[in-house]
Amino acid sequence: MSTRKRSFFKRNGGLLLQQQLNTKEGNVEKTRIFTSRELEKATETFSDNRILGQGGQGTVYKGMLVDGRTVAVKKSKLVDEDKLEEFINEVVILSQVNHRHVVKLLGCCLETEVPLLVYEFIPNGNLFQHIHDECDDYTMIWGVRLRIAVDIAGALSYLHSAACSPIYHRDVKSTNILLDEKYRAKVSDFGTSRSVTVDHTHWTTVISGTVGYVDSEYYGSSQYTDKSDVYSFGVILVELITGEKPVITLPDSQEIRGLADHFRAAMKENNFFDIMDARIRDACKPEQVMAVANLARRCLNSKGKKRPYMREVYTELEKICSSQEVKIENDDDANEEEEGMDMIDIGIADSWTIGVTAPASSIAASSSLSDVEPLFPRPTW
Repeated sequence: MSTRKRSFFKRNGGLLLQQQLNTKEGNVEKTRIFTSRELEKATETFSDNRILGQGGQGTVYKGMLVDGRTVAVKKSKLVDEDKLEEFINEVVILSQVNHRHVVKLLGCCLETEVPLLVYEFIPNGNLFQHIHDECDDYTMIWGVRLRIAVDIAGALSYLHSAACSPIYHRDVKSTNILLDEKYRAKVSDFGTSRSVTVDHTHWTTVISGTVGYVDSEYYGSSQYTDKSDVYSFGVILVELITGEKPVITLPDSQEIRGLADHFRAAMKENNFFDIMDARIRDACKPEQVMAVANLARRCLNSKGKKRPYMREVYTELEKICSSQEVKIENDDDANEEEEGMDMIDIGIADSWTIGVTAPASSIAASSSLSDVEPLFPRPTW
């Protein structure tokens, strides 16, 4: 390793990361530390032709390792040195998550100017694209959408409850749900995720998340809980059943409104089928769609304590998916909570990452996770 690479490796926390990874035990595959040469070769020196996507956090490239595996290499923008310990903590957490519906972190590279993360490659884009992009060959029929919802719920349920120190995603949205070649979902982008202590609470100095998906209770308290992820998942459910984006413009008044508010209003007025996605209307089971709509309504309750846990959400979705006759459960408190809900003005017509200053403080501890109780008896792809 050259002096320059050694300097980057040390500055990027490589020694500390190696130490932490070596001390972790479990039955998951060890996270690998790649050399810069390996990843340059895999991506043709980060060629523009290899770019899969670009965003505020950096650029993702498609790569091919020498062993033939196709990977996604995430090249971050310049990292503040103060955030390196946080970055290392995230890598350690992700390196121990082993679940079929969570994108697998294979390793990282720290001997470059900015850290590089290497993930398994998921070939079919993200859920947002498949719901909202117009195309002639439309594959997102109701059965596919429902199975995707089950996949996501299973992954989040696992992260929340399969270990003594739960992991909260903190940016659950349809662009962070990737689809494989069989349209099975994988939760991705854990850049803002946190493993939390036993009180199951994470206090934050900055409100993180994406407009349209952020829990209103989180805005007011700066206290992120598992129920905040539940709220964001509720928005994804509404996207799946309405085909609408998380922030919409009403056609008559041109009012910009959050999809969650629009959905709750329609449910309150018994007008749900008026906003249901026309592309699934003719080939779905109405009782299934209505059952999912009622579940979404409960997930979007303004009071976090009244929302179901992700384990309950997952179990209920599995029942809806497998049952021929679905009993529709109404939330007795729904109308009451909607009437007292504080509406949040949204001044933009699409979803952007937001940052709002808020009171401080607590920190996260990592935990070892493994898929010791698979959600399904065998892989289905």
